[in-house]
Amino acid sequence: MSHDDFPTDNPAVVTCGLPYANGELHIGHLRTYVSGDAYARALETLGQETAFVSGSDMHGTPVAVNAEKEGVSPEEFALKHHEKYAETFPQFNVEFDNYGHTHDETNTELTQEFVRSWIDGEYVFEKEIQVAWDPQADQPLPDRYVEGTCPYCGAKARGDECDEGCQRHLEPGEIEDPRSTLTGNPAEYRTREHEFLRLADFQEYLKGFIERLEGTSNARNQPREWIEGELQDLCITRDMDWGIDYPGEGEEDLVLYVWVDAPIEYVASTKQYTERVGADEYDWETVWKAGAPEAGAPDEADPDAWAQSETGEIVHVIGRDIIQHHTVFWPSMLRGAGYNEPRAVMASGFVNLDGAAFSTSRNRAVWADDYLDEGFAPDLVRYYLTTTGGFQQDVDFSWEKFQERVNGELVGTLGNFAYRSLLFAARNYGGAPDAETSEEVAERIREATADFEDAINDYSLKAAGDAAVALAGFGNEYIQRNEPWNLTDDDPEAAAQVIYDCVQLAKAVAVLAAPILPEKAQTLWEQLGEDGSVHDAPLAAALESPPGAFDEPDELFEKIEDERVEELNEKLQERIDAAAESAADAEETEDESMTDETDIEPIADDRISFDDFQDLDLRVGRIESAEGIEGADDLARLEVDIGVETRQIVAGIKQLHDLDELPGEKVVIVANLEKAELFGVESNGMVLAAGEQADLLTTHGDSVPGTKVR
Repeated sequence: MSHDDFPTDNPAVVTCGLPYANGELHIGHLRTYVSGDAYARALETLGQETAFVSGSDMHGTPVAVNAEKEGVSPEEFALKHHEKYAETFPQFNVEFDNYGHTHDETNTELTQEFVRSWIDGEYVFEKEIQVAWDPQADQPLPDRYVEGTCPYCGAKARGDECDEGCQRHLEPGEIEDPRSTLTGNPAEYRTREHEFLRLADFQEYLKGFIERLEGTSNARNQPREWIEGELQDLCITRDMDWGIDYPGEGEEDLVLYVWVDAPIEYVASTKQYTERVGADEYDWETVWKAGAPEAGAPDEADPDAWAQSETGEIVHVIGRDIIQHHTVFWPSMLRGAGYNEPRAVMASGFVNLDGAAFSTSRNRAVWADDYLDEGFAPDLVRYYLTTTGGFQQDVDFSWEKFQERVNGELVGTLGNFAYRSLLFAARNYGGAPDAETSEEVAERIREATADFEDAINDYSLKAAGDAAVALAGFGNEYIQRNEPWNLTDDDPEAAAQVIYDCVQLAKAVAVLAAPILPEKAQTLWEQLGEDGSVHDAPLAAALESPPGAFDEPDELFEKIEDERVEELNEKLQERIDAAAESAADAEETEDESMTDETDIEPIADDRISFDDFQDLDLRVGRIESAEGIEGADDLARLEVDIGVETRQIVAGIKQLHDLDELPGEKVVIVANLEKAELFGVESNGMVLAAGEQADLLTTHGDSVPGTKVR
C-alpha cells in the first residue's frame, strides 16, 4: 500500500466483516455493510479502482449448535441464511462486487494454502492443552459449547471470549468452572493435542504494523495492550466435524478454528471477483500478494519490510467487537503466508435501540425485513446509520430520531433544495437556463468536493455526508437570498444566472450524495436530464455543465408524520410484549418440569471459615458518575464514594443499566480487592450484583457511604 491520499494508482479492496450464517439481520447489523458499501462507492467517485467484497461465515460452533436444534445439517442451515443475506443486502443498496461464503471451494483451498505456508515457515507447533469435555455426552466441547467464568475478570464468559466482561479472547482450556451447553452439566478438562500459530514470532512486526495502520483510532488503540504485552499463541484447531479440515498430517480429526478461515474469505472473495471479470479488469493478486515480502521471512531481519509494498490498498470495515481479530490475528496470518497487510481498519461503534442494546431473544429490534415492509426507502436508514455521529461512536436508533433526521436534513434541506430549484428551472426555462456557473457557486462547489475528498481520506463517512447536505443548505440560502422569482421580469438575465447556479449545485449534490444515498442520488441525476449512472460520474463532474433540458421533478423524500411514528412504536412494543409473554410461558413450563436444584445454580460444596469472610471488606458506596469505556462492549467506569475516598471501579454493566440514571444509587462494593486494569482503565474494587442482569446490591435503609457490611 502507498499511504498516499486516495485516489492512488494501486487497486483497492474494501471488505466487511463476515456475518454469521446464523440468524436474521436487523438494522444494527447493517451499519458496517451500508458503511462499507458507501466507502467503496466514495473511493470510486474519487477515481480509485475498487472492489467491494464479503461473504457469509458458515463455520463455527454457533452454526453447529443451531443446526442441531433444527435437526438439519450445519451446511443446510448455514446455506439457508447465506442465501437470505445475499438477497437482503441489495435491498439496502449494498452491492458487493462479490459475495461468497467460507464453505466454498475457493476459500477452502486458500485457507489450507495459508496454513501450509505457516507450517512450512515453522510458525505452527503442536501442544497438549486442557479441553473442556462433557462426560455425559462423551465428547469435547469447543468454543460456545462451553460456558464458565473468565479467568481474568471473573465475569460470565463463553468458551472463546469474555463477552460479558473484559472482552478478552480466550483460548481453549482457559475458562474456569466450565459447564456444557449441551447438557448443562459441569464439564471436565481432558488433555488433547492441538495446533497453534506462534504469534510471538510476529510481535515486532505487529508493533510496526499498528503504527502504520490507518482508519479509526479505536482500531489502532484497542489492540496495543495485546501487541505491546505478552502475545499468547493462537490455537488454530478445534474438535469438531463442521469446518475446514486441518491440512497437516496426523490430525485428520481436527478442523480449523473459524477465525482462521473467516478472514481468508476476504482474499477468496476477491479472487472470485477476478475470476468472473478477468485479471485485466481487476487483479486480486496485485492487491493481496504482489510486492509482499517472502512468506516466512524472519521479523528480525526487517520487521517493517511490508511497509514498502505499494501494490494494493486493503480497507476493512468491521464492528469494534472484532478489532483484535483484524489487527493482531489477521495481519499475523497474512505475514506468515506472504500476503500484503491491510492499509486501514474502520471499526464502528454499536447500534442501540432507543437507549438500550438490541435484543434478538426479546424481539427488541427493528428487523431488516420489517423496515422494508414498512415501505421506507433503503437510503433513509443508510443515511441515518452512516452520518449519525462518528463511525467509531455508538449510534442510538429510535423512530423519533429517525424521523427527525429524515424530516430535517433529507426532506427539509437536500430534498427541498433539489425540488424547488429544478421545479423553478423546468417551469420557467424548460431545464437549465442559458448561462454559466458564477464564481461564487463554483468556489463553493470546489470547497464541498475538497471536503468530500478529505472526509474519505480521513475515513469519515459522516463528514462525507455532511459535505453533500451542507452544499444543499448553501443552495437553499443562495436561492432565498437572490429571490429569482422577483427577478424574472425586472432582470431576467440575473434570474437565469441564479437558477443555472442552482441547477449546477443540484448536480454537485447528486455526485456527493451518491455513495450514501445511491438510489435517491440516481433519481436526482435523472431529474437533471443526465444520462447513465451517477455512480460512474467522477468527482470532477460536480462542476461539469448540466444538460439543458429536463422535465418537472418529483420530490425526492417524503415527510414522516408523528402519527406514523406512534404506529411504528406501537408495533415494536407489541412484538416485545409478545416475546416477553412467550418467554414467560416457556419459563413457567420449565418450572413445572424441573426441580429447584436445576433452576438455581447449586450451592458450592466448599465452605469458607468465618475468619475468611471477615477478611472481606464490604462497604456501602454511592455512585457519583458512570460512563462507558470506549472499545469495551459491556464495561463502564464508575466513580464511587465510599466515605473515606472516592474510588474508580470498572463494572460489566454498560449494556444492562442506563448509565445516566446511576449517579446517586447506593451499591455494595468489595473494597479490599486487588487492583486490576481492564481495557487500560484501573479498577479499584468490585461492585456486587446479582444474576445475569446485574441487579445491583443496595441497602434497605439510609446507610451512609463507607458503612461496613457485616
